[in-house]
Amino acid sequence: MAPVVILASVPHPTAVLNVVGLSSSLLGPDTPHLSALAQRHAMRTLAPVLPAVTCPVQSSMLTGLPVRDHGIVANGWYDRDRCEVQFWKQSNRLVHGEKVWETAKRRDPSVTCANMFWWFNMYSTADVSVTPRPMYPADGRKIPDVYTEPAGLRDELQARHGQFPLFKFWGPMASIDSSRWIARASMDVHERVNPTLMLIYLPHLDYALQRSGPGSPEAAAAVREIDALVGELLAFFEGRGTRVVVLSEYGIEPVTEAIDVNRTLRDAGLLRVREELGRELLDAGASDAFAVCDHQVAHVYIADPEALPSVRATLATRAGVDRALDRDEQHALGIDHPRAGELVLVAERGHWFTYDYWRDDDRAPDFARTVDIHRKPGYDPRELFVDPTLIAPTLRIAAKVARRKLGFRTLLDVIPLDTSLVRGSHGRIDQPKEERPLLIAERIDADSAALPVTSVRDVILTHLFDG
Repeated sequence: MAPVVILASVPHPTAVLNVVGLSSSLLGPDTPHLSALAQRHAMRTLAPVLPAVTCPVQSSMLTGLPVRDHGIVANGWYDRDRCEVQFWKQSNRLVHGEKVWETAKRRDPSVTCANMFWWFNMYSTADVSVTPRPMYPADGRKIPDVYTEPAGLRDELQARHGQFPLFKFWGPMASIDSSRWIARASMDVHERVNPTLMLIYLPHLDYALQRSGPGSPEAAAAVREIDALVGELLAFFEGRGTRVVVLSEYGIEPVTEAIDVNRTLRDAGLLRVREELGRELLDAGASDAFAVCDHQVAHVYIADPEALPSVRATLATRAGVDRALDRDEQHALGIDHPRAGELVLVAERGHWFTYDYWRDDDRAPDFARTVDIHRKPGYDPRELFVDPTLIAPTLRIAAKVARRKLGFRTLLDVIPLDTSLVRGSHGRIDQPKEERPLLIAERIDADSAALPVTSVRDVILTHLFDG
């Protein structure tokens, strides 16, 4: 008798579209493409990890692990050895655990992966990577650019699609243009290398909702724009027989109040600053306690563990703080990693945490009024705005940019310090169902129960390997 030959199924090409900020409350007449996809397939709400911010959620989606295991506790954290706060690092080696494409490759070595702008996208095991990576010449300029693997793809993509619009990816000019560039570059990469798995990050809706708030006319316009772009991608991938998974990392809720928790710690004599040229800089290494603030969650780092009860008592009663989680409570939520603060604060609904620690705006550090995501010891959504108190801001910006192009150093100080401008935020996980992030996919069960974001990894694998 001839031996029985069992043929292994060939991995099915799959594209994962990360439409950041998408929730069921936004689906309707303004989203014909997304709504039709949800009708054709199945839709589930997702239960994000805490904090529900970009880097922890993406890391949990791609590894299937809780925060305590993959180690990404926020978009940035305090390095206790260097006594430095570091935000928006890019090395994939910071994320512990096996990534979904690595699991897929173990099942079938023919699997390839192209990662288009999901975070921690440098020096990874993905076959193709494209991620923002500005150039910073010594003269103080910031020049838009991308980092790619393979390296030659960097010039090929920008020759075909134009220079990556970095200043429309983040900052006061953030717009659909950056998401459109990512989408067009993704289709280009797909045509070039035909990856088995493609991860695509589309941030436009996220920024519009933070800037204007859910329910605003500006948010509605952004919803229409991102739906049209998703429609282009759906037509492209479905026309090539590629399965499409659409998901979001978190939902955006309206906010009206900012919590300046670092000022509370300074008033209590726990936070120290260093004066430089009449400006104040957070002196993290010398502080007894300070907070690294990230949207609606703040990690509080405390130098002396015995001081934790008194620090907690100081912060737990602060207006706008919903919870102050110690290590035991962090453990119950799966977020007790050594990178986390001794306390993790969660804001009440309608509130968000600002990193501000100065008492007098005239003594704020010079970078506070600039777009500077790496130097600020916390996330700053005010970078989405131009200071409304400036006279002729467009001319001011043009003049400063012209000086930089001529080789002169100048500060592009046009960002406001007014926290009331911010209308949307995220990070909390206690949200009504209609504000939670979504998963729309072909091979999932329709269920009213929220699916943990740690299950997204298995959903992706199912689309790759299930018939």
